[in-house]
Amino acid sequence: ERSYVWAVTRSGIEGFRLRGRTEIQRAAEGFRDLIAAYGLPKPGENDKQYLDRLREFPQQYAQRAAELSQLILGPVAGRIGSKRLVIVADGALQFIPFEALFTLGADNARQPLGITNEVVYLPSVSTLALIRALPRGRSATRNVAVFADPVFGTNDDRVAAAHRRTTPASQGAGKLVALSRALRDVDLTAGDATLERLLYTRHEADAIMSVVPVGSGMKAMGFSASRSNATSPKVSGYKIVHFATHALLDDKRPELSGLVMSLVDEGGHPQDGFLRLGDIYNLNLPVDMVVLSACRTGIGREVSGEGLIGLTRGFMYAGASKVVATLWKVDDEATAVFMKSFYRHMLKEGMPPSSALRFARSEVMQARAEWRSPYFWAGFVLQGDWRRSQLDQPPPKK
Repeated sequence: ERSYVWAVTRSGIEGFRLRGRTEIQRAAEGFRDLIAAYGLPKPGENDKQYLDRLREFPQQYAQRAAELSQLILGPVAGRIGSKRLVIVADGALQFIPFEALFTLGADNARQPLGITNEVVYLPSVSTLALIRALPRGRSATRNVAVFADPVFGTNDDRVAAAHRRTTPASQGAGKLVALSRALRDVDLTAGDATLERLLYTRHEADAIMSVVPVGSGMKAMGFSASRSNATSPKVSGYKIVHFATHALLDDKRPELSGLVMSLVDEGGHPQDGFLRLGDIYNLNLPVDMVVLSACRTGIGREVSGEGLIGLTRGFMYAGASKVVATLWKVDDEATAVFMKSFYRHMLKEGMPPSSALRFARSEVMQARAEWRSPYFWAGFVLQGDWRRSQLDQPPPKK
């Protein structure tokens, strides 16, 4: 019949009553569905209906964000200020980006929380206790290992090019379907689902490596973005492990979820390229951060009192102190731009990940008028221990 919000600070704990679960859940689900569906034509929707929905989006977003913000943050709004927010949510609130909710700026103008504040998530407080119980003496000496642009089938021209080196390197990309709104997941309900090459993941990997100190990064693309390389013990020697690929998500049976790596070798022979959730739980990956630059990697099956069981929890169990994941189907091109900004702020300017995410959101919003929608910048969330970081350590000398 009623819910509660707890404001926990260094000086104390305060609790406030909220409306009942049913009302909050309805508002949260409507808010998330509105944002996640932006720019994606609905079944049976004609061009006029699609364009009308996009035109109506800003007003609907402002209305629903204000409603949900008041429902769950109203009693603590005056305490938020510019503080870092660590969110431990429950129920439907685990599937929404608090970054897209509103806070009042100095001029009383509504501003998205993800632009004014650092936001971090925890599936439960017990998860933080487990993370902090891990040994402090982590041995990572290199900065970033990036896995991107895997080869998903024999129809990929890179398979033929491996035998026919006279083929121009750019020719293969032109024959593949490369929509700017290519999405980084596959619908499990489609029995004949095909995996489309994500061309912008290559740009994303190159952009990340451009800001990594020389000699402290690894870029595994194409055939090298394989399951065997991703599970190699050498990966634990990096502070950050970044995956830019397709994700397969099964909300009801999370053990069937995973990341898709290269599914064929250079000869076109099939190989196991599915990094399953069970594989992830069995990894020894005591890294500072894992970045899952794929679709819906931040969701999973809800377990009462313990949050969501999915890829994020799997990588934390494997040893990662923090995970950057996504809440919906993200746009391929916008994600590449977002990640380039995120890594530049971390590795060039020395920002902690929570701050770097905040600035990346702001830059993506300003990059294009279309990208002002929270669909393009609010779906990237940081989970885990915000206090722990190796990113300020200098790279090893050659």
